[in-house]
Amino acid sequence: MHIVVVNGSPRKSGRTGIVARHIAKQYGAQLIDLSEGAIPLYNGEAGQEELPAVCQLREQIQQADGIVLCSPEYHSAMSGALKNSLDFLSSDQFEHKPAALIAVAGGGKGGINALNNMRTVMRGLHANAIPKQLVLDSSCFVDDHLTQAAAMQVDDILSELHRYISAAKWWREKKE
Repeated sequence: MHIVVVNGSPRKSGRTGIVARHIAKQYGAQLIDLSEGAIPLYNGEAGQEELPAVCQLREQIQQADGIVLCSPEYHSAMSGALKNSLDFLSSDQFEHKPAALIAVAGGGKGGINALNNMRTVMRGLHANAIPKQLVLDSSCFVDDHLTQAAAMQVDDILSELHRYISAAKWWREKKE
């Protein structure tokens, strides 16, 4: 199974990146790191469709069997960096693709609004956001890694994502 994990944080050293890198390492997932700043600000102009970073983003999502979106919660929503990158994509890349959603909240508050926001956008892109979702707050991190309890929660959501990927694969094969 080919999984792509998106670090939706624009911060180079944020906790959202810690989660995304953990998933990439533990599950052999391909990492798209939006903190690298390669994706330009979406403006809808045709010329943006041909930019190498945009073409690479589309190809990576298109080739994935499943997606993990990780985002901090900023002002009761997903990060602008994640929303901006999703604006370059369409149902051509996401149609019926399972997606797991993880929010990273700061200060012991929030997270659920970012998850709801991501779920709404996934619906708009015709992806299948899986029912299990996860909020990780500051207590889930020690230095630059997840606590054991948080890592187990990530394991649970990735396990469910694998089940949905298997079901989607079965459904596609049955249609053929």
